[in-house]
Amino acid sequence: MDIKGKTAIVTGGASGLGLGTTELYAANGANVAIFDLNETAGQAAAARLGDHVKFYKVNVADAENVEQAITQVSADFGDIHIVNNYAGIGIGSRTLGRNGPHSLDDYMKVVMVNQVGTFNMCRLAAAAMANNQPINDDGGRGVIINTASVAAYEGQIGQVAYSATKGAIVAMTLPMARDLSSVGIRVNTVVPGIIHTPLFDELSEEVYAGLSAATVFPKRLGKPSEIAKLSLHIVDNDYINGECIRMDAAIRMPPK
Repeated sequence: MDIKGKTAIVTGGASGLGLGTTELYAANGANVAIFDLNETAGQAAAARLGDHVKFYKVNVADAENVEQAITQVSADFGDIHIVNNYAGIGIGSRTLGRNGPHSLDDYMKVVMVNQVGTFNMCRLAAAAMANNQPINDDGGRGVIINTASVAAYEGQIGQVAYSATKGAIVAMTLPMARDLSSVGIRVNTVVPGIIHTPLFDELSEEVYAGLSAATVFPKRLGKPSEIAKLSLHIVDNDYINGECIRMDAAIRMPPK
């Protein structure tokens, strides 16, 4: 799919990996709808990137909110062709810690944003994409790119909730690709390792060096722009479907 002139929704698009993807998509001629709860950052990104980028305040786990936002994106930009799901949270807590069992409320909060929010976006975006006219000889109408984490495979101590939700995103990839094949929608998942987002600027040099040392090669944290480039390639390459693609400098996470 040639991204130029296409419309993409990027959840969590106001910062980090989502912002990196928003910037690259816009630079390659796409219309981009930023779905985020951070209104200040979202509006600033849209203003900086131009008329082809708009911000929408959206809670991805709220079915009515997402449905209304998708309708508005269609009114603003026309057909929706691409959805990138980056919106997510993490809460560090052991199954059983010094203060007792893992909070069920905290667990469900992570599930609702990461797992339910991702699925909610997928199902509603797919319904919109299914109405598109085919954009290539294969009958393709769109592509969904979800975001998991290496924690789906090597979750660390205290990541039980986060790992469970990222594992669910990995597990839904192939069946969703099969579900949506009849309407020409591809589904893939990017599986990042440790990526340098603004959160890491607050770490001490010692901690940062330790994280970099855990990679195999190159010996550094990844960049949001590198995740964005992978996403752009998935959009461009129509034969990539049903895949979970690790991008992690060959890191395999230790227990802690």
